[in-house]
Amino acid sequence: MEAGAWHFDLAVALWRDGGFDREGLDSYRAEMALMHAVQSAHTSLEGGLIRILLILGEERPSGSHWRADIIKRVAMPIQGERPAIFGAEVAAAANETRKFRHRATHNYDSFEIQNVSSTILAAEILAKRILLEIAVFRAVIDPPAEA
Repeated sequence: MEAGAWHFDLAVALWRDGGFDREGLDSYRAEMALMHAVQSAHTSLEGGLIRILLILGEERPSGSHWRADIIKRVAMPIQGERPAIFGAEVAAAANETRKFRHRATHNYDSFEIQNVSSTILAAEILAKRILLEIAVFRAVIDPPAEA
């Protein structure tokens, strides 16, 4: 999860650094760096969530919609077993970066920088909150021993 938070944070830094309005290679470099940073961040997030589910004895999602399903699953508590891993806002942010990852992976030739503001907002939320939400979740399911 730390890698995901780090990549999300740096994706936001790349956005703020700009360079998307430059010509040629400079613009390409800025766009590709941003796309790759968000893709790497979201892929790291998915990997961390899969590891958490496996540790909890849950099956990893499968099928053609597994990427969306894992976000839905971690945002829902399982009665009598565990609370939600992510709250609604973090789950919505993860869903936004999932959609971006899909667009960047499958439609990178039609990337339009002016349409990424919601993704950058989501990346900011995730950079700041995924580690905190995981820590809160862990404290609930595996409370620290009292001295």
